[in-house]
Amino acid sequence: QVQLVESGGGLVQAGGSLRLSCVASGNTFSYYAAGWFRQAPGKEREFVATIGWSGNTIYYADFVKGRFTISRDDAKNTVYLQMNSLKPEDTAVYYCAARGGMYGTSLIPKDYNYWGQGTQVTVSA
Repeated sequence: QVQLVESGGGLVQAGGSLRLSCVASGNTFSYYAAGWFRQAPGKEREFVATIGWSGNTIYYADFVKGRFTISRDDAKNTVYLQMNSLKPEDTAVYYCAARGGMYGTSLIPKDYNYWGQGTQVTVSA
């Protein structure tokens, strides 16, 4: 079992930056692949970025490539999402997710076993 708690969301102007953090507690987090997803009002949850349990495999959604960076610090049981050059269309609730069993990364929400409560990111024009 893993519990995930996100933080770092907030209100920022377009072009600004935020860094989201996801702290895990419970089992050894280093054996879990992790991902960030987001959900805007009236829309389905969508993939943003994922990082493998070894940290060597990383994928991004096309709409964040070059702007967002996912990373992990297993000594701190934390996954980060650095978001730069934010746009109003990035406004959403951002969720951290973890996938156990030493499985690899996935872009599909249903492949993840554990989810945080979400953190709101609002980008003003």
